[in-house]
Amino acid sequence: MEINKIQQEIYQIGKFIIENLKLEDVVLTPSKVKEHGDFSTNLALRFAKSLNLSPIELANKIVERLNSDEIEKLEVVKPGFINIFIKKDNILDIVEQVNIERENYAQLELGKREKLLLEYVSANPTGALHLGHARGAAVGDSLSRILKKAGYDVTREYYVNDAGNQVNNLALSLKARYLQQFGIDAKLPENGYYGEDIVSFAKTLVEKYGDSHIHDEDFSFFRKEGIQLALDNIKKDLKEFRVEFDVFTSEQAIRDANKVEKVLELLKPYCYQKEGATYLNTTKDGDDKDRVIVKSDGSYTYLLPDIAYHKDKFDRGYQYLIDLLGADHHGYISRLKSSMKSLGYNPDKLQVDLVQMVRLFKDGQEFKMSKRTGNAVSLKELCEEVGVDAVRFFFVSRANSQHLDFNLDLAKSLSSTNPVYYCQYAHARLCTVLEMAKSKFEINIKPTSLNSDVEIALAKKLGEFKNVIKDSALTLQPCKITMYVRELAGCINEFYTKCRILDASNPEITSQRLGLVNASRIVLAEGLNLIGVNAPKHM
Repeated sequence: MEINKIQQEIYQIGKFIIENLKLEDVVLTPSKVKEHGDFSTNLALRFAKSLNLSPIELANKIVERLNSDEIEKLEVVKPGFINIFIKKDNILDIVEQVNIERENYAQLELGKREKLLLEYVSANPTGALHLGHARGAAVGDSLSRILKKAGYDVTREYYVNDAGNQVNNLALSLKARYLQQFGIDAKLPENGYYGEDIVSFAKTLVEKYGDSHIHDEDFSFFRKEGIQLALDNIKKDLKEFRVEFDVFTSEQAIRDANKVEKVLELLKPYCYQKEGATYLNTTKDGDDKDRVIVKSDGSYTYLLPDIAYHKDKFDRGYQYLIDLLGADHHGYISRLKSSMKSLGYNPDKLQVDLVQMVRLFKDGQEFKMSKRTGNAVSLKELCEEVGVDAVRFFFVSRANSQHLDFNLDLAKSLSSTNPVYYCQYAHARLCTVLEMAKSKFEINIKPTSLNSDVEIALAKKLGEFKNVIKDSALTLQPCKITMYVRELAGCINEFYTKCRILDASNPEITSQRLGLVNASRIVLAEGLNLIGVNAPKHM
């Protein structure tokens, strides 16, 4: 039983009745009440008015024409929903498909191998990653896995902001800490970086270079070394967080290649001068005001190099760009899209999604301070406190646009109230059953006799996996995978509790239930993998 197949069949009928109907307009929602069928669609409610029909009339027209081998029964209910009852044999077909395709199950061709560049994290190389960066890392990496599963050719990119005042302040801070290692009274700049990581960087330079840079009159050495040391630390922390990148692009390299000046020249037809500054006309595309790209002193605003960077992305042959940015970039989206349009690119091929901040709670109180850095809690510290699995799971448990309150006590709890533990324990349970069944029972990968409510509900849930991946990819919301994993774990635990899986007196039913167990294990493990969470065999 494939949800997508049913969706296709309804679409084929509906497009003869509803002009300009698109496949994605046919939304099938799993029914929460058994009496309402397996799925329902609100297609008639959405399009009835445009056809001068009542929703009930349109629903009946669709049902009258729909003849599918997959469907047991269709019913139209007020105010115009179509309830769909699937034949049980077809529901169980999914178990065989999962067992045959294994980890390749639910590999989609939605993206048609379109070259897609996904940029995320892109934190300034000035210190440890904080929780905002960390959530962006979890969302971005999970999204890259989901988009690949959906059939896109994904490149993961980190934009290194290694130009501008923030790295100058890093260099000055590092130079001061370096000099202090030799007893020299050197003060950090007012907007410097006071974390212990900068002290650690200074000690590394002493070990590597000794006192050979005490008399440096500029800070270029410290700038270069500081950026590299900070970036190496960031890469190390991200790797431990199971986040890696294919490309690191340097802002300084973009500037050094004169790409900023070239973009400025291309944008001239859309610019004007005011009080000595150069403004880019972005209000023509819906921005709330035109944007300064060159200040009156001749220096560039952050926007201009960023425009050059995004042009570079398109020029490298990517057909679709996705940026995951912090919530403070809300006003940035329209000006960036307008800039791409002015350069001749399709702004719809650039999607910017904002990832909201995280608050930590411990013992019912907001938890802010870090013993190690004296500032915000770092990604590394959080992972040491509760583990990578818990951090990743919690960080993608809500929509990107929603603030996230992270409960440290819950994340460390070894009980069913902890959603990470609950899902991983369900997987370990299945592995234990399969281990116990070895050499005693065969696994029937094509069950036909299972008919209890919990068995059918579990098989149905397996059949939803493809649709969830598609929906998650199209909306750029990894939280939909997390929600699905929790629901699947719930179905697994109910099946485990209510069905006697290993029954020596009934080897045939046992072998069929083992087929369902193995399929469930495969899908649950793959769902956890899509959000970067381990699927342990034992707990």
